[in-house]
Amino acid sequence: MLNRRHIRVKVMQTIYAMHQSGSDNLEKQEKFLTASLENILDLYLIMLSTLTEIRKKEIDYIEISKKKHLATPEERNPNLRFINNPIFNGLEESNSFSIALENRKINNWQINDDTILMLLQVVKQSELYVNYMAKKTVTFEEERFFIADLFSDIIAPNEKLYSYLEDFKLTWVDDIPVVNTQILKQLKQFSKEEDFRIAPLYKDIEDRDFASSLFRKTVLNEDKLTKEFVDKTPNWDLERIAELDTIILKMAICEFLNFPSIPVKVTINEYLELAKEYSTPKSSIFINGILDNLVKDFQANNKIKKSGRGLI
Repeated sequence: MLNRRHIRVKVMQTIYAMHQSGSDNLEKQEKFLTASLENILDLYLIMLSTLTEIRKKEIDYIEISKKKHLATPEERNPNLRFINNPIFNGLEESNSFSIALENRKINNWQINDDTILMLLQVVKQSELYVNYMAKKTVTFEEERFFIADLFSDIIAPNEKLYSYLEDFKLTWVDDIPVVNTQILKQLKQFSKEEDFRIAPLYKDIEDRDFASSLFRKTVLNEDKLTKEFVDKTPNWDLERIAELDTIILKMAICEFLNFPSIPVKVTINEYLELAKEYSTPKSSIFINGILDNLVKDFQANNKIKKSGRGLI
């Protein structure tokens, strides 16, 4: 689920928060980083469970409507296509999903079912829902893409849902797009031949270790890493450089010198993107110039040692 860029974002934010708080407790800050990354799995489960909880609320509504004293013919014999959608059923029957919900103690929508009721109302008023329910027959592919469109066009962009998530955990603001992209990918690839399995947080052990390794190697060597670029900014006093820019530079230099499996070009491109998204408008140009000069200097002095195919 998590790519290296998002891991870098979390490390950058943790170092920045560490600087702002004046804390030098490395173990405490590393625990914060780990928790921040682990909590992304909770967000993923919460967002995915909006689908199963919406279905449950619609089932409740249908059952109540059937028992009304003056129920209409439509209420007595409702269209069950929505609640019988095979993607809903696949999620409901997934052991992987149900075990994860239990292990992570995800009960947000049981406590805040008004959010789910609001989403259900928005869904049923949508053109997407009306057209889907009006079809005479639907293929499995149409069922699958209906749920994918339901999630991407109605649930994920909902402002009230977003506000709830932001209020629940502020660190999720940057995580929501990553999680929604993963869920949408899985919905579009949903197979009736295979049981649905939740996505792992990390691609592999190497990615999991990358976060703590990058954090520790940057924080423990900040003074040394600063000296590598301070002479490359003759027209700038260190105090005039945006703090986020100095953190980005130190993390990039740390990767140059301490992560032999990561190509130089990848490191430069990744941190330029971080600068564009999180720092000042001119930061990426400033950082690009410094990193370019540093790479030439490091290579001339044989300080960069990369291993693997295609690495420079």
